[in-house]
Amino acid sequence: MHIEFLVEDRSTEETLCHLLPKILGESITFETHFFQGKEDLFSKLPGRLKGYKKWIPDDWRIIILVDRDNENCKELKKELEETAIEAGFMTKSLAKSKNKNKYQLINRIMI
Repeated sequence: MHIEFLVEDRSTEETLCHLLPKILGESITFETHFFQGKEDLFSKLPGRLKGYKKWIPDDWRIIILVDRDNENCKELKKELEETAIEAGFMTKSLAKSKNKNKYQLINRIMI
């Protein structure tokens, strides 16, 4: 399995690069991709996800992490979910609501 992490800033990327090898072990590979803040991530996310959808293997996952800051969590999550679904991904939240087990993308708000 391989996991692609899309994060809004370099500090989150650095944190993941230190923590993930200890958590995931050697059997799961990962790559982190940081953006120049939340606005940059949100503006580039539709294109990035459409690109992934064209070639991503079945055993890869995408995890999108964004800071809550002072935003409404539900609206932030809704925007992430809509962007992922529009790109053709089954998100973990959507899979759960449809009683399905297979998903390829997880959106998470960091608080």
